[in-house]
Amino acid sequence: MSNAMSKQTEAQPAAEPAAAAPAVEPAAAAPDDALVSLTGTSEDWLRRYGSSLMGVFGTPQRVLVRGNGCTVWDADGKAYLDLLGGIAVNALGHAHPFLTSVITSQLATLGHVSNFFTSPPQVALAEKLLQLAGAPEGSKVFFANSGTEANEAAIKLARRNTGAAGPDGTVQRTRIIALDGAFHGRTLGALALTAKKAYREPFEPLPGGVEHIPFGDIEALRTAVDDTVAAVFIEPIQGEAGVRPLPAGYLQAAREITAAAGALLIVDEVQTGIGRTGKWFASEGVLPDAMTLAKGLGGGFPVGALITFGGTASSLLSAGQHGTTFGGNPVATAASLATLHVIESTGLLGQVQATGFHLRAALAAVPGVTEVRGEGLLIGFDLAAGPGENIAPAAVTAALEAGFIINATGPHTLRLAPPLILTRDQADDFVQALPGILAAARAAEETARAADQTARATGKTEGQS
Repeated sequence: MSNAMSKQTEAQPAAEPAAAAPAVEPAAAAPDDALVSLTGTSEDWLRRYGSSLMGVFGTPQRVLVRGNGCTVWDADGKAYLDLLGGIAVNALGHAHPFLTSVITSQLATLGHVSNFFTSPPQVALAEKLLQLAGAPEGSKVFFANSGTEANEAAIKLARRNTGAAGPDGTVQRTRIIALDGAFHGRTLGALALTAKKAYREPFEPLPGGVEHIPFGDIEALRTAVDDTVAAVFIEPIQGEAGVRPLPAGYLQAAREITAAAGALLIVDEVQTGIGRTGKWFASEGVLPDAMTLAKGLGGGFPVGALITFGGTASSLLSAGQHGTTFGGNPVATAASLATLHVIESTGLLGQVQATGFHLRAALAAVPGVTEVRGEGLLIGFDLAAGPGENIAPAAVTAALEAGFIINATGPHTLRLAPPLILTRDQADDFVQALPGILAAARAAEETARAADQTARATGKTEGQS
């Protein structure tokens, strides 16, 4: 942990908020004075949700009211082992005491300053990220609020890699390359890099110049990249595509191909970074021109980052060409420093590697599991299923009933991205329950299919009559 952060947390322990910040006292008020009453069943909350929130996420699966470590509880008092971690966000689990104390202490001291100013946590976090990334002299950091915003900044960085102007003064590098299956976010620029048609088509036309090439095909990349390409965006492991790692040697080849063509290599580590794979960064061993981070960086507090490597890439964006109101504020950067400190000081990277290896091996031995992929605690596994079967979504529902939070990335694929503090015993609890979960999912699928066939037959009969 940085010296600045160490001094701050030593001077302001959680139990003793800063004396100069009396405004924090209402947060510790009695439950009767709470701004939100936690009384009410899940049914009550979901009814209110449906009446007041935009339906872009569909109906929430549960109403969660509190968490501790790898466990969360819903409004009806049921406990769940959280094997998704807010989609790879809750690196330290829920309500981690050190993270909580640092956020509270920082907010009680200095919460937001705008980007007319800076603060010690912001500077210290930038220095720490550059150190962890092995960034060379001249490297820089830009802070945002999320992964998609970090990628938006990276897209603008790419747009500034114009190459030499043509005879008529036109920009030479106008193309950006992304991979089939990529997910880089849902804001318009990041969505242009995202491959899934269902996400893209409702919002077309998207920002132009982006081309998707076959995943993991080095020759396709070599063919696509020339002196008209500004940048290549790559995820070391495609999380949304079912936890799909790049083939061995692809990232190094991408480095060589982009360097030869003068294009930027931009690595999207939004999901894979900050210890998720048992390493600080999944792309370790390859020095990109830029890297984007978010999810686990703040341990649950919203923050994203763009790291540019070396003086050339770091000089592409100049004053006034990009910005953010909240990005890199003192609380977000203090939360990130606390997260990095816990990962580093408790040896979590080694635990992630060991627990992940154990969990992947155990999953592979479960009947009905056909393939297990991933690194560390970013794991995807496929289920045996026939054509048209949506066994994975049914398994998510069955797992919730059994007290486990998991995620489906496709009709046959499940994803696990639990807190990095997951223990081997907790992993074993899920593996032992998985056969029952899959049996329940198959039964639900068969029931749904039978009901669908009945409805179709009834509809046909009624139509004929």
